[in-house]
Amino acid sequence: MNEEYFDVLDENGNKTGITKSRNAVHRDGDWHKSVHVWIIRGGEILLQRRAPQKDSYPNMLDISCAGHLDAGEDAVTGAMRELKEELGLDSNPSDFELIGQVTQNARPRPDFINNEFNDIFILRTDKGPEDMTFQEEEVAEVFYVPFVKLKEMIENNDPELVRHEAEFEILFEYLDNQ
Repeated sequence: MNEEYFDVLDENGNKTGITKSRNAVHRDGDWHKSVHVWIIRGGEILLQRRAPQKDSYPNMLDISCAGHLDAGEDAVTGAMRELKEELGLDSNPSDFELIGQVTQNARPRPDFINNEFNDIFILRTDKGPEDMTFQEEEVAEVFYVPFVKLKEMIENNDPELVRHEAEFEILFEYLDNQ
C-alpha cells in the first residue's frame, strides 16, 4: 500500500501549505481533515466493524464509512473515494448531504494522536451488505441497525462502539427531524 499524504491544517481548519505522511501527522498530532459518511436505508443505519489489524479501534463498531482526505482532495471527492475503497459502492457528488462538522481530539494509543476536522455526510441507499465488497484491511463486516438500536447502543455506552459524542448529537438531531 502506498503511503498516504495529508494537508496539515491549523487549529481553525485552514491549510498551512504543509503536506505530511499519515504516520507523521498522527505521530506529531497535526490537524488534518476526514470525512464521515453515515449510510441510511429506510429507518436503519449501516455500522461498520473495523478490521482487526486497524491501527486505531480494531474490531470496534464505527461509522458506516470514514477516511482521511488525501492532500489536495475536497470532502465530497474524498467521501466518494472512501465509499468505493471500503465498501465497493459507486456514488455521485449529489448523493451526499452534509449535515455538520466536528473536531476530534483522540489518542487511541500513546504514539497515535488524531486531531481531525470531520465533515459529516448522510448517504441514502437501497443497497444491502450483500451488495458491498469490503476492503479487508479496513472493514471486517457491515450491517444495518434500526436508528433506535443505535441510540440505545450510544446511551448504554456499548463497549464495542467507537465514541463520537458530538457527532452522535448532530446525527440524531438530523434523524429526529426527518
